[in-house]
Amino acid sequence: MSEYLVEARNLTKHFPVQGNLLGRGRGLVKAVDGVSFGIKRGETLGLVGESGCGKSTTGRLILRLIEPTGGEVFFEGEDITRLNRRELRPKRQRMQIIFQDPYSSLNPRMTVGRIVGEPLTLHGLANGTQKERRVRELLEMVGLSPSHARRYPHEFSGGQRQRIGIARALAVDPKMIVCDEPVSALDVSIQSQILNLLEDLQREMDLTYLFIAHGLNVVKYVSDRVGVMYLGKLVELAGAERLYSSPQHPYTKALLSAIPVPDPQARRERILLGGDVPSPLNPPAGCRFHTRCAVAEELCREEEPPFQDTGGEHMVACHLVR
Repeated sequence: MSEYLVEARNLTKHFPVQGNLLGRGRGLVKAVDGVSFGIKRGETLGLVGESGCGKSTTGRLILRLIEPTGGEVFFEGEDITRLNRRELRPKRQRMQIIFQDPYSSLNPRMTVGRIVGEPLTLHGLANGTQKERRVRELLEMVGLSPSHARRYPHEFSGGQRQRIGIARALAVDPKMIVCDEPVSALDVSIQSQILNLLEDLQREMDLTYLFIAHGLNVVKYVSDRVGVMYLGKLVELAGAERLYSSPQHPYTKALLSAIPVPDPQARRERILLGGDVPSPLNPPAGCRFHTRCAVAEELCREEEPPFQDTGGEHMVACHLVR
């Protein structure tokens, strides 16, 4: 049996772009371009990178909410990219998602009780009084009152709405949850509460998380391992402590240098990246980061670096790291 609950192998997603009226300008947006990683049972894998790097698309590919252009996704040892809709349905019960925006992801015309209870009905897990009892249990699990079941999403704060989204994801007793930037839309004072809740639920229910975020500062406290994406590629993957203490890829070093330090006396050299992120419609040849890398060599411009283990299960895609 594989050590991974979920495993992506050479996962690819290219979105076609329509041209103008004359048919010019057609192409493919290479949102995810050959990404491979695994998530062990009960662990949290953090996935970080700038907007547009492909991390949220990767999360949706893992759940097959969107269809991959290529590659494979194994869940509990089975390639779910080969399953039809009927065969995929039981898997959906075991793989759930928590969305970034806790308001737009909730139906404003449905009460909280209906929102949380809907997955139970869809999967035939509970009905009637049994479903009502389960909804009350779920609301209590996420720190809400059972009486909230009669209210509507607009009557809650952002943090409370995200708790509703978490309760909905937990309703079908999943094994794995994709957390797609679950705290980025919340006030800083609320973010730690949601992160602590997710950690508590993981211990209680033996959950596995793919935790997607913009910055390394958020995933630092919840992740066992961290992967860094840039322009559709995974450029570094390592245990959280190892990555934060000994980053190897120039892009990871730049991201870490941007994390604020609470000590006013502490000084950290900030690495400023020049230029803009290239378009995924026409990514640069060789290493995709070379256009913004201060240490890039000629080889970086000509040849794509392999994603390889540099020791201690520390994976890096960089010609300058041996």
